[in-house]
Formats: sequence, C-alpha cells, structure tokens
Amino acid sequence: MNSETDKDPTLLVVDDDPAVLELVDRLATSMGFTVVRETNGRDALAALPVLRPDGAMVDVGLVDIDGFTLLREIKAADPQSQVILMTGTATINSAVEAIKAGALDYISKPFDLERLRELLITVRKSLERRETLMRIDADVARQFEFYGLIGRSPGMQELFDSVRRFAPYARSVLVTGETGTGKELVAKALHRLGPRKDRRLITVNCSAVVETLFESELFGHVRGAFTGASETKVGLFEHADAGTIFLDEVGELPLTLQAKMLRAVEYGEVQRVGSLEARKADVFAVAATNRDLRASAAQGTFRSDLYFRLSTIELHIPPLRDRREDIPYLTASFIREFANKMNRPIKGITAQAERMLQQAAWTGNVRELRNVIERACILTDYRIITEREMTTAMSTVPTSVAGMSDVVSGSPGVVSGFSRTGDTRTNDPESTLMSTAQREQILRVLKQVNGNNAAAAKQLGVSRRSLYRWLERLDIPQ
Repeated sequence: MNSETDKDPTLLVVDDDPAVLELVDRLATSMGFTVVRETNGRDALAALPVLRPDGAMVDVGLVDIDGFTLLREIKAADPQSQVILMTGTATINSAVEAIKAGALDYISKPFDLERLRELLITVRKSLERRETLMRIDADVARQFEFYGLIGRSPGMQELFDSVRRFAPYARSVLVTGETGTGKELVAKALHRLGPRKDRRLITVNCSAVVETLFESELFGHVRGAFTGASETKVGLFEHADAGTIFLDEVGELPLTLQAKMLRAVEYGEVQRVGSLEARKADVFAVAATNRDLRASAAQGTFRSDLYFRLSTIELHIPPLRDRREDIPYLTASFIREFANKMNRPIKGITAQAERMLQQAAWTGNVRELRNVIERACILTDYRIITEREMTTAMSTVPTSVAGMSDVVSGSPGVVSGFSRTGDTRTNDPESTLMSTAQREQILRVLKQVNGNNAAAAKQLGVSRRSLYRWLERLDIPQ
C-alpha cells in the first residue's frame, strides 16, 4: 500500500469452516491485510456498519444467511468493496449470478492458492487505485488554489488572472456573484495582492447593522452627537485608513447613506455624525453583492453614481453549477480540511457519492458544498465517504442535472462518450457497444504512447484523473 495509507486494508472472511478461515487468514495477513473472521452471516452483518471492509470473502453456503444476501449488504455499505464468493459446489449458473450481484469473482474449494493470491492482489490494487484518484484530486486542488479559492475551470482561471492584474492599481472593485460563491475570499485576495497588504482589511456587512446606527458605524460620531454618544468614536472608514474596506452585501446599504458612501469612496473623505469637519480616510474599497445593482440603479433603489464608482472594475464569480468540473477538487480540499480538523483518516469519496455531488443544484454554491462535505465527514466512520453518508449529508440539497455538460465529445482525438468525471452513460441502450469501443480506443492509444498514462490522457482529451477512472471501470490493466 501507499505510504499515505493510514492502515492496512481490512478483509472480512465469513465461513463456518475453521480450516478455511485459518488458511485465508494466513495468506491474507502475509499480503498485508488485516483479517476479520466471522463464522456466521448474522455476526458479519451486524459488524458491517462499524467494520466497513475493503474486501470480503464470503461462503455461499452459510447456514443462517445466504451468501448472496451478505454480498448485497456489503456492496450496499460500500459499493466499491471487493467481494469474493466461496463455494464447495461451483456451477456456471451460480458463478454468473455472483458476478451479476457484484462479486469480484467466484472461487471453488479447495482453493487454488495461486488463484486466491491473484484475487487478493486485485482487491489491494483496486483500493490503491481509489486512493490514487483521491490523492490526484487533492494534489490538483492544491495546484489550483488561489488565496482560498479553488478552480481550474476557465471561468475561475479568468477570475484569478483579473484579480492579479487589477489588485496593484484599483481604487474600488465590485465583486458580484450568488450567495456562497466566495466573494469575501476574492476581496481578501485583492487586498493581499495589492500595495496595502500590510495594512488593515476591515469587513462591513451592510445588511447586518441597524440603519439608525449605520452612519455612526461607518463614519464615526463626536461626543454628544446623539443620545448615548458619551465618547467620540472613530468609524470603520477611518479605522481602515491606508488599508482596505470590504463592503459585503453593499446592495443592502440604506439609500440615505449612499451619498456619504460615494464621497468616502470617491474623494477619501468622511464626516463624523455631529461634526462639520471632513476627515481623510484613504481606503481601497471592495464591494460585494448578490444583487443586480445596475437594475437597482435603474429602478432608483441604488444610487447610479455610487454604482458606477464602485463598478469601475467589476469581477464576477460564476456559480458552482456553471463550473461543475471544479467540484472534485473543491471536495478533495474540503475533505482534507475536515479530516485534519477532526483528526480522522478520511481520504475521499466513492464514485457514486461523487456523482451525487455532480448532479446537485447547488443553490448555495461552494458554501453549501463545504457544509455538505463537513456533515459527510462527521457521519462517516471510515476513510472513504460512500453515497450512504452523502445521501444523509445532502438531505436538504435539491438535485438537478439540467444544464450539465460533462460529456466531452466532438473534438478530434477525443473519445466520444467520455466525461470529465469518467462516468459512463448508463441510460444509453448502446452502452455496452460504446464501452467496448472506448476500451479498444484507450488500448490503442496506450500502445501508441508505450503505456504513458499522462501522454494517453492528453491524446484522448481527458484529464489523468478521468483516464484512471476509465482504466478501472473498463478493466484495463495498469
């Protein structure tokens, strides 16, 4: 196993014959498995929620529970767990039934030890491939992280480039985007990449302050300006002098204060409540909103002159549904974050759980995804999050695959029917034929590049991560 794996893979062996248990235990232990023995199906079934084995060997002829039933329960707990069925009376029909039920293979007793060893190697390699995919996601997430924002999609890369270009020179920036897209992170990136990075960054939530107190909060007041003003107070604009002020939810700013806001942003002047004296406050103003301020200005609910001042440079953050290719990397980053916080050996998610994330509507965008991953990390007792935990974690998240465009096709050298996540088109009536064609094309390309996966992925027009998934799903040796 890879050195990053926190523990040896677990193999559950269920058989009522002590000699079989002993034989499998000795062989599997010598190959690096942690073996858990059970002599009956009911005890094995009861252990599943806690044990969650990476692989299992199950006797078909268990007395209390049919081996096929136990196979289905193991696959329900973790669809990627590899299960080998054992029998003393093998038939062609039962072997076919086993494969249809999701078994890795069907092995007869007494065992061919070389065949058994090969099957256990397959179990280990399957787990290693899963963890390789997870490491790739985490590594890519690190490579495409930009001051807390993560994105390799064209829209996000364009945003990052704009932040780099404008941060050194801009006096005001308007950041637009739906709730949960990361507008505050963009503001922090603008501050840290600009000439004021060593000065204060003050955040103001324009929707969270009582209107009657807002003017005092922003611009300060002098002693005796109003009842309760027993001391002179410096406002947030003055406090941010020579630094950056982030005006979150600026569209909620009361209309009565917008003229003073304009003067503060345009001329760097503020006037404390109760004072006739203008004071200097040289700030870099970053405003953010999830509203259409141009429409608000046209309707008279937001000053057009303030809008035009703030939007000298406007940066838009695309919603998560328009950059679904970033979901695996955001997921990997969040899993790493919460695994570290919780001190848990969580490595990633199953392909089925990832598919659920890809199909969600994400009305709450990245913030909603982060909350879902946190809940899933809390729910799992294992190193891989399955769709069972993800279903619970996503119980309030609507599903909508409308508008998804994950299928990569129509380009020279690109395999028709490939997706960025490596998923097959399971509803296509010609899926078997398509899979055969894809397998042949992948094998042909691998031969052309002498087995170089990176070169093959480039020629096929998919990421290395997608290629690894296809190699696994199409049973292509690596």
